[in-house]
Amino acid sequence: MQLTAPTTHRTAVRDADGMAVAAFILGLVGLLVLNLFLGPIAIVLASVALWRGTARRGRAFLGLGLGVADLLVLVAFMQMDSTVSWSF
Repeated sequence: MQLTAPTTHRTAVRDADGMAVAAFILGLVGLLVLNLFLGPIAIVLASVALWRGTARRGRAFLGLGLGVADLLVLVAFMQMDSTVSWSF
C-alpha cells in the first residue's frame, strides 16, 4: 500500500528550482557571514539543481559562482589577518 503519490517529473523540476534559489540566497548571505559553511552548501545545492535539470539555470549558476566567491573572500581575509577567521 502506497501512502504518498509517486514523484513526477514536474515535482522533481520544482524541487530543483527551489534548490537553485536556495543556492543563490545562501551564496549571497555567505558573502557577509558564515562563508566557510554557506559557500560549500551553495555550491552543492547549485550543482544538484543543475544536475536535476532546473528551469532556473541562471540562479543555479549565480549560486555556484557566489558559493565559490564565498570561499575566495574567506581565503583573502584569512591572508590579510593571518588567522583562520576574519572580522571587520
